[in-house]
Amino acid sequence: MRIALIHALAHSVAPINEELERRWPEAVRMNLLDDSLSADLARNGKGLDEAMHQRFETLSAYAEGTGAQAILFTCSAFGPCIEAAAARRPHMPVLKPNEAMVADAAAHGGRVGLIASFGPTLESMPPEFPVGTTVVTRLADGAMDALNRGYMAKHDALVVEAAQWLAGQGCDVIALAQFSMARAQMAVHRAVDLPVLTTPGSAVRMLRQRLGA
Repeated sequence: MRIALIHALAHSVAPINEELERRWPEAVRMNLLDDSLSADLARNGKGLDEAMHQRFETLSAYAEGTGAQAILFTCSAFGPCIEAAAARRPHMPVLKPNEAMVADAAAHGGRVGLIASFGPTLESMPPEFPVGTTVVTRLADGAMDALNRGYMAKHDALVVEAAQWLAGQGCDVIALAQFSMARAQMAVHRAVDLPVLTTPGSAVRMLRQRLGA
């Protein structure tokens, strides 16, 4: 199986490749990185406009043209753009980064504590949960900046701090929204003693199911 991985942040590349290496090493991986996507979204004030949709369609068409049998986007703030690309490709799985984790969290039941390190994710992602799911959100403020500066321990500590706040709100499961946050999974679990879901872990499980692997 050839899987196309499309990234908007360089920090997302390693977590999903490491998860695939652990859980599905026989899968052939290709990586596409456009690290201007998130930066442009954050600064242009236009939201997910027609131009941004076209960029995602172009990336999807290129990935499909290389022979990919499935596409996984790892950029969490672009749901509608990915949905549009998926609608044009009913013959193959095209997954949003959080699609599988949302399903896992909803299946878990109870209150879902959602942590993001990229602010727009907390606007785009909660509506993706099934109706009736209680989602409590928390921004790990400063975590993305810490990661960008190479302060890994600080990044993890800020994610843990957000998880502890959510645990205090009565959440039953913690969901880490960014692929780049997967590195903090065990630290969060140790701190709050709750199930902790990551986007790479859930995505690999769903891809294998969808492709019959």
